[in-house]
Amino acid sequence: MLSLNNFSARELRSLRAMNTPAKIQKFLDDIPYHLADTAWSPRQVLEHRSAHCLEGAIFAAAALRVNGYPPLVLDLEAEKDTDHVLAVYQQNGCWGAVASSNYSTCRFRSPVYRSLRELALSYFEGYFNLRGERTLRTFSRPVNLTRFDKQNWMTTTDPVWFIADYLLDIPHTRLMTPGVERGLTRVDRRLFEAGLHGKRD
Repeated sequence: MLSLNNFSARELRSLRAMNTPAKIQKFLDDIPYHLADTAWSPRQVLEHRSAHCLEGAIFAAAALRVNGYPPLVLDLEAEKDTDHVLAVYQQNGCWGAVASSNYSTCRFRSPVYRSLRELALSYFEGYFNLRGERTLRTFSRPVNLTRFDKQNWMTTTDPVWFIADYLLDIPHTRLMTPGVERGLTRVDRRLFEAGLHGKRD
C-alpha cells in the first residue's frame, strides 16, 4: 500500500469519505461525464471533478483500494459500439460494480452476482448503440491495478493509456454463441429512452 502515500492528506480524506461502493458511485454520478480523449489518473479526476468511462472505473478502483478492497477493473467488449470498463468488488462472496457511463443503464451494480459472467450479463439489456442494437459480446478477467503501481497510476499527471492498452490485449470470454447473436432484437423505445436519460452529446 506504499503508493497510497503519493496521495495528499486532502485527497486521502476525500477518498476515505467514499467508504462504500455506493458512495463512490454517487461521486461519479454527481460529477459531469465528459467526452474528451483523455486518460486521467484518479488524482486528476479528483482535481477536475469529471470523468468518462475509463477514468471513472480507474478512479473507483483507487477509491475501493483506499477503503480496503483490491483495485480491480474489468473490460466489457462490444460489437459496433465502444467498450465499457467497470471497477468490480466482492461482498459476501458476490460481485458488484461501480462505473461511469454516458448511458444510465450501464452504471452501478449491487453485489448480488455469483459470478463475473452473471455480472457481465446484467449489463446486456441496457448495453446498446444509437441504432438500438444490443452490442455487448465479451468480458475480460478482473485486472488488479496494483500491477501498475510502479507507473503511479493513481497519482500521475501523465495519461494512463497503458491501462486501457492492457485491457485491450488480454483475453475476453464470449457471452453467447454466434447463433444467439444472430437472433438478437433491438431494444424497445422505452428502454432506449431510459438508457439515454442524461446522455451528453
